[in-house]
Amino acid sequence: MALRKSSDSRPQIAQVTPPAAIAGGELQIRGKGFAKLDRPRVTIGEVGAPVIIGSDSFVIARVPDGATAGELVIESGDQASESWACDIGVLVAESLHPVANPAVDAFGNIYTTFSGSRGQKVPVAVHKIDLNFNMKPFINELMNATGLAFDQQGMLYITSRYDGFVYQATPNGNMSVYTEGMGVATGLAFDRLHNLYVGDRSGTIFKISPSRQIFVFATLEPSLAAYHLAFGPDGYLYVTGPTTSSFDSVHRISKDGEVEVFYRGLGRPQGMAFDEEGRLYVAASISGRKGVVRIYPDRRADLFLSGPGIVGLAFTPSRAMVVATTNAIYRVDVGIKGRPLI
Repeated sequence: MALRKSSDSRPQIAQVTPPAAIAGGELQIRGKGFAKLDRPRVTIGEVGAPVIIGSDSFVIARVPDGATAGELVIESGDQASESWACDIGVLVAESLHPVANPAVDAFGNIYTTFSGSRGQKVPVAVHKIDLNFNMKPFINELMNATGLAFDQQGMLYITSRYDGFVYQATPNGNMSVYTEGMGVATGLAFDRLHNLYVGDRSGTIFKISPSRQIFVFATLEPSLAAYHLAFGPDGYLYVTGPTTSSFDSVHRISKDGEVEVFYRGLGRPQGMAFDEEGRLYVAASISGRKGVVRIYPDRRADLFLSGPGIVGLAFTPSRAMVVATTNAIYRVDVGIKGRPLI
């Protein structure tokens, strides 16, 4: 990438990776003239960013709390670089406990969980966050809410890893049992024919027909945490399930239940989503860097978003990415359209 035009005496930024981050994430900045007179200083918007590594041509800066979508600038002595646009996540809600993808309805409202430790009864199991970032209780009486997914009619489906039930909730929050006996029920996804797939983290992917007939669709290695599910544009079901390995895989399963490795080499892969171009985004680490990994159809991979503790993600109708960490929800205006889930 060509250097941006600037005075020779000023620091010059050539590249910032990854293109997006949330608070706690790390941005790698390459260029020249970063440390001519003094240790480089980095600001994102008007907030100072701690410098983890600083040299004349390479800087790693950590995104501070309070930074929002803004311009990154490197200063050395009294000289400052031109600004570089970064996609920095805005904190939407905190004091939560998601363990999988958030869900986004057709209007852009966000749904997320306070899952709690196993057997923990919490005051609110599922929260709804509206377009103004107001968070309201949506579902109260549910133990260990885990996976979330919408069907084409706007009904929200929720798994409980506590009782192995899948629950169905109407748009106004009325909840009923949809099916039971799903083991340690975690991830959810619908296919084009409206069959619902449920991941039992002990090793089974269940398929539930629209008439609620239950089939064993595929079996995999048990996961320590959860199975996370997403359908790709190729009609395959993509599955992650973190194990004790630091070199985990994304599997994909054909319509006939045949399992294969799609990509190997991620650390603790969790929630997933596809964009309209067929690129897969996975909450995971790659080469020791944590965040959201983007995997291309040709199976190349890079770090798309940097941040700690990410467990899931989803796209909104307004081309933003909603990122769930172990205790918060962020919105990042990445300008990418997600693939329709149904």
